[in-house]
Amino acid sequence: MTFWQAILLGVVQGLTEFLPISSIAHMQLVSILCGWKAPDAAFSAVVQLIAYLAVLLYFWQDCVQITRGALRGISTP
Repeated sequence: MTFWQAILLGVVQGLTEFLPISSIAHMQLVSILCGWKAPDAAFSAVVQLIAYLAVLLYFWQDCVQITRGALRGISTP
């Protein structure tokens, strides 16, 4: 897989991650339509991990506020 193929498949995965249809299936479909070899399991796993980390980074402040609120709720009599 070339660098540009990996970039394109990563963008496809990132854009389709929140759809109710498998984002991995979208990557495989794009690979088939472009005539490329389908991405292997390791590539798919790494791309999904990166997408999850990006979401966590984006919502980091919200996660911190929710956690603080939950801990305050538990500790308050």
